[in-house]
Amino acid sequence: MKISFAGFILCGLMMMTKASCDGGDDATCDASSSTSCGCNANRVDVNRVASKRVSTQHHGASESATNGMVFIEGGVFTMGTDVPVFVADGEAPARRVKVHDFYMDVHEVSNADFRRFIDDTNYETEAESFGNSFVAEYYLSDDVKADIDQAVEAAPWWLPVKGADWRHPEGADSNLEGRDDHPVVHVSWNDAVAFCAWAGKRLPTEAEWEFACRSGKEDRLFPWGNKWTPRGAFYANIWDSGEFPVENGALDGFAATCPVTSFPASDFGLKNMVGNVWEWTADWWTIRHNALVLHEDPKGPEEGKDKVKKGGSFMCTKGYCYRYRCAARSQNTPDSSAHNLGFRCAADKDKRPSYLSHIEL
Repeated sequence: MKISFAGFILCGLMMMTKASCDGGDDATCDASSSTSCGCNANRVDVNRVASKRVSTQHHGASESATNGMVFIEGGVFTMGTDVPVFVADGEAPARRVKVHDFYMDVHEVSNADFRRFIDDTNYETEAESFGNSFVAEYYLSDDVKADIDQAVEAAPWWLPVKGADWRHPEGADSNLEGRDDHPVVHVSWNDAVAFCAWAGKRLPTEAEWEFACRSGKEDRLFPWGNKWTPRGAFYANIWDSGEFPVENGALDGFAATCPVTSFPASDFGLKNMVGNVWEWTADWWTIRHNALVLHEDPKGPEEGKDKVKKGGSFMCTKGYCYRYRCAARSQNTPDSSAHNLGFRCAADKDKRPSYLSHIEL
């Protein structure tokens, strides 16, 4: 299925399954019906190869409230699951994976952090270059919606919005006022890689990301355990109530993104590993996994069409797109961007940025 607009082609809309998740917090979901939440709508420009617009020699990241990292001691863990919710996403089979020590950003990269990168490099994001990015209709003003005549067929609320970019999350009439500490969005995989290079970091592999998400726990849905709201408390930001995609009860306190410092930290000291925004990883997408061997620091296929993203977002809901589990995954082309797509950085144990020298290990 392909949809053309403004000279670009949207493709790769894999039909996803609607989970029947009406049980308790720790219910196992049965993916039975075929539908799409639109979370992997892609932008593919077949006529152009994106140019490199920033030197990787910039290492100007300075300390801020949201760019700290934690040291994560590696180990062996069970990646994936043998009880997949979305079979087509390649969540299965469960397999044993070993990762070595690494560093992980405590928080998703914030607007303030990303602005420092832009100011230092004059980098132009791909959403700015293309002139549009994806936003759900629920978050758009009437003026912005009046100028839209295309939609994703499988998810008609998911719209290509002219002028939507990291500075204008909901289109040209929006801005970042009061959102410096919210995660940067409308950032492509290529944009995220450029930021990481400037900061002296890198994107985490999918294995590192999932290891970090699981916080040393085996067979758990979320970083903190199996119950979504233990003792009635919220630990992450999703579309938690109301009819998706037209009504959001925002019981967790947020209808869209929340500050990257929100909610309790995991046992590994990380915040918002699930919910808030999807996070890019370094890996090319595959749904073929080998459960017969121990994988050591896997990095995914050597090539591919889509990149893996993890964690779900504020648009995920248990009854429709239950992808805010540690084992869940989705994909987009490297030049795709959206209102609910961001990232956090990682670093090798022996390559931590110099400004982390104050961290006591």
